[in-house]
Amino acid sequence: MLLNYLGSFLLIIFGLYIILVKKNLIKIVIGMGLLDSGINLLLISIGFRIDGTAPIFLSEYKEGTPFVDPVPQALTLTSIVIGACVTALALALVIKVKEHYGTIDAEKVRRLKG
Repeated sequence: MLLNYLGSFLLIIFGLYIILVKKNLIKIVIGMGLLDSGINLLLISIGFRIDGTAPIFLSEYKEGTPFVDPVPQALTLTSIVIGACVTALALALVIKVKEHYGTIDAEKVRRLKG
């Protein structure tokens, strides 16, 4: 369980580092994906219960076993769909920036006029 939290925090930290430090727009989009994956792993880890059962099937319920919280799973599923859409939009914007400015370096794009 601790490994899940450690992995999620490492993904979040690496994603933030890439977003803040790198100048290539493709690498920034990859950093956004890492950040999104870290947050998803954190949400799933929060909702996980050892030997937990789904709260749907009461016929399989054993006395004294905990239920797994379905809300973080639903939030993560929604986050995965939103993350895929954001990544597709970001990559489309990178293509348009490359067509318009001729570069995908964020520093050079900021300096250009027009």
